[in-house]
Amino acid sequence: MEHSKFKMKLGECTNSFNTAFNELKKEKIVERIWKKDYTVWSNEPTEITNRLGWLFSPETSIKALQKIEEFVKGVKQDGFTKTLLMGMGGSSLAPEVFSLTFGSKQGYPEIFVLDSTDPDKVSEFDKIIKNEKTLFIVSTKSGGTVETFSFMKYFYNQTLNTLDKEETGKRFVAITDPGSGLEKVAKELNFRKIFLNDPDIGGRYSALSFFGIVPAALIGVDIEKLLKKAKVVSTNSKAGDSLAGKLGTAIGELAKQGKDKLTFIISPQISFFGAWVEQLIAESTGKNGTGILPVDGESLESPEYYSNDRLFVYIHLKDENIEKEVVEKLSNAGHPVIEIILDDLYDLGDQYFIWELATVVAGWRLGIQPLDQPDVESAKILTKQMVKEYQEKGKLPEQKPIIKDNDIAIYGDIKVISVSEALKKFLDDSITEGSYVALQAYIKPENQYSNLLQELRAKIQKKYKVATAVGYGPRFLHSTGQLHKGDAGKGLFIQFTSSHQNDLPIPDKPGEDKSSISFGILKNAQALGDRQALLDKGRKVLRFDLGTDVIIGLKKINDWF
Repeated sequence: MEHSKFKMKLGECTNSFNTAFNELKKEKIVERIWKKDYTVWSNEPTEITNRLGWLFSPETSIKALQKIEEFVKGVKQDGFTKTLLMGMGGSSLAPEVFSLTFGSKQGYPEIFVLDSTDPDKVSEFDKIIKNEKTLFIVSTKSGGTVETFSFMKYFYNQTLNTLDKEETGKRFVAITDPGSGLEKVAKELNFRKIFLNDPDIGGRYSALSFFGIVPAALIGVDIEKLLKKAKVVSTNSKAGDSLAGKLGTAIGELAKQGKDKLTFIISPQISFFGAWVEQLIAESTGKNGTGILPVDGESLESPEYYSNDRLFVYIHLKDENIEKEVVEKLSNAGHPVIEIILDDLYDLGDQYFIWELATVVAGWRLGIQPLDQPDVESAKILTKQMVKEYQEKGKLPEQKPIIKDNDIAIYGDIKVISVSEALKKFLDDSITEGSYVALQAYIKPENQYSNLLQELRAKIQKKYKVATAVGYGPRFLHSTGQLHKGDAGKGLFIQFTSSHQNDLPIPDKPGEDKSSISFGILKNAQALGDRQALLDKGRKVLRFDLGTDVIIGLKKINDWF
């Protein structure tokens, strides 16, 4: 199936795709989605009819252009040089893509995204913005996300240490839903601006709404151009044979055929798009014992290192085609490949919309409801229990390591006589057909750690020919966490935790010093809560506590493997 910007070579799955695509057209699935017909996915309208506002995001945001432009103009006039956006998942991933892809235009403030509760990371951002005039964006749909609120209270108090209350309020902006807890707090603290988003948009579908567009405008992205291009695509997506309809049918149908590891190969300039689309697909499809695993950032290998559970998606700019040869080899070896070609960076707006629509079409094909996230709550509830125990007893629940060697302690359900054999034994005993391995790093997000995790990931992929994923915690809890607990249970989970050099208190309330919990405790509670939620779902988890020296610990594990 060819289109100047979209090519599919589905190999042995071509016939099953054609059957599925004919069914999509016959049942008018795309047309019914545009009419907000909940019966496409469910017998109940709950969390569907009030979750499809993103279909109209391009035109809704175009109507707000003047308001956004006036806001940006005021920020520039007031001499802000930095912006710190605080959010998780859908509230932080699209702004991060814009920031890392476009960078800040001359004369616009530089933007940073904080989505880690690691105290060393929070402290690092504190140092970066210390002597700068910084605008803080507090971004959360629900208005009560624990991580986002913790960031807000901490940086509000830090600002209040040097400025009065009125001036502090002028440095804060809220993006949230009407009637949320954040709207209430933002009014009480007299925030500079409150952007109230369309409440009928779920977090991971919010890239083209205020959550993505306001931060993009702040760094000088031409949001009018971006949105107008996206609006053309959305208008063209109302027919059954649209590009999004084809894409969604392909990824849904091939997942049913066992090719449920959707592996992204993305050219360097737009590579950050992968993290956004990873959340969209994982959280939307990973439930009720099914799911599509989005594989982002895995090292690109020759065909013999992949099992036959892959569907490759190659996204590149028209003049950036360096992976072409390897992709052709994969296709020639019989792996299905979808190629998407972008004219320029502004085609990212189109891609946000196309993937949102394709994802809900894939949900139809898989027989699941793609707009809820039933398993995200389980880890949150367990985290709250851990925090409560800490507040009552002064310490988190303790586990007993199965083995310890110097600084590295290992926790899990395996029998080993040395630390060095633990990872290999865990994987040897657990990997079966269709398995995937997820590395969950509850450590400070940092390039040197990422490189070592990528190295380990590549070794696992090549040795076992399995799909692999890496995520920093608690960030991935708002992304792939739903899939990990809701899919068919083929995931094997390797957690990495560490001790904190310097912890930071989280204020109980903005403007007050009292603190009953720290960032380090919150993060450790999230790691323990996530582990327990995975175990409750029958998943296999191995945890390495790396102690105080993360680099040495990761290097050792790499060497042992």
